[in-house]
Amino acid sequence: MENHSLYPVLYSFRRCPYAIRARFAIKVCNVKVELREVVLADKPDELLSCSPKGTVPVLCLSNGTVIDESLDIMMWALAQNDQENWLPKTKEAKQKTASLIDLNDNSFKTQLNHYKYPDRFPEHLQTHYRQEAEVFLQQLDNNLKENTYLLGDLITLADMAISPFIRQFASVDRGWFDNSSYTSLQKWLATVLASPLFFGVMEKYPRWEKNNSVLIF
Repeated sequence: MENHSLYPVLYSFRRCPYAIRARFAIKVCNVKVELREVVLADKPDELLSCSPKGTVPVLCLSNGTVIDESLDIMMWALAQNDQENWLPKTKEAKQKTASLIDLNDNSFKTQLNHYKYPDRFPEHLQTHYRQEAEVFLQQLDNNLKENTYLLGDLITLADMAISPFIRQFASVDRGWFDNSSYTSLQKWLATVLASPLFFGVMEKYPRWEKNNSVLIF
């Protein structure tokens, strides 16, 4: 779909972890986009024309290119201005980053969905799904016992691609998470959630309507 905006158009939903991580990268790289906050239960035709699968985030570039995977949007932004050096530089760091994000986006995200919506998956109790997810939590916690962030002492792509999902997991039963043994993971998440970057991407915006003023993010 042709984009007539002066800026790339980002269709987003504030609380969606995929959209949060896309906004993380766009904000930290100081890349300007037109933000269109959507209601997932009533998706605008413009979003569906841009990406028929109708999930967020979706980035529509002025040349007609559509990027509808959140990690690809992160990489698009970082390719333009990785001023905070989020991208891994060494072969080992690249492999570790890819491995952690793959675990998060596949097995852990499935377990998170089961844990968050146990009524939809009555085959097991909610605690069963939480225990499955704890395998990944333990792996992250072990990493963080030795480092401030997942790959060392500086924030990288891995932290910002994964933290929105840990935030969502923690919010299912905040009391359980806060009292769990994953103290290093708790500290890491608290650091991310207290950052100016997090507050910057979590501002509330009105639902986008066709005749709204353009909102530059």
